[in-house]
Order: sequence, then C-alpha cells, then structure tokens
Amino acid sequence: MEYKTRERHIPVCLECGDKIRYGRTDKKFCCDDCRTRHHNRGVREGRSFRRKVLRMLDDNYRILQSLLSSDVTSIEISDIMSMGFSPHMVTSCRRLRSHSEYSCFDIKYIMTPSRISCISKIQNVSVPLQVGTEINNLNKHKK
Repeated sequence: MEYKTRERHIPVCLECGDKIRYGRTDKKFCCDDCRTRHHNRGVREGRSFRRKVLRMLDDNYRILQSLLSSDVTSIEISDIMSMGFSPHMVTSCRRLRSHSEYSCFDIKYIMTPSRISCISKIQNVSVPLQVGTEINNLNKHKK
C-alpha cells in the first residue's frame, strides 16, 4: 500500500519575506516585531493619505478665501489652477436644476469646464455635534 505524502506549504512572512517554518500553516508573520512593523506601516500610510487630502482641501480653502477677500466671485479654471487649486478636491457637491454646486467647507461655488463662478460664503453654517455621555456626566458633576 502506497501512501501519498502531502507537501507542507511553507508560508512566507508578509513583512520580511522569510519562510515561516514553525507554527500554524496560516501564520502570516515570523515574529511579533514583523507583525507590529507591518500594521504600524499600514496605519502610517492611512494617516499620511488623510493628511495629504486635508492639505489639498486647506489649500483650496485658502485660495477661495483670498479670492473672496479680493471681491473676486468668478475666475477661469486655468487661472485658479495656476494658483494651486485642485478642482477635484471638494467637501460636498449637490446637483441643482441646471448646474452642480460645490463647496469647500463653508465656501460654495459653481464649476463649469472652463470657469468657477458664484464664489460665496455659506451663511449660518451649523454643524450638528454629537454630545457624548462623558460631556453629560461632566455637566451633572458641575451642578
């Protein structure tokens, strides 16, 4: 009677690439240091991406704010892009009947393929804040 010997699949560490010769067959890291480095890099990359997006939104806001302070309510796309504006970075967009209205935080504008127009501040912006139990508890203790 002949037995078939099954070759064991040797996993490779996702961080350093070394073969993992011991432990479970579905193990992903050779040691705790590799596991920690791998997960920390993922967190760092996510944080870096969010920082980059916020920086671009902040630049857009600063440019729109400077246009408003100069009483400019309409500008060519090419001109505003030369100032560092990223037209694809917005905080909200809503479709109206004949056009789309974009906003960068509390500044709204209408964007066509060649022009940004109707740049204005949104009046009476209110941000609903969620009141947590910790704040409620603090208020109870103050009384």
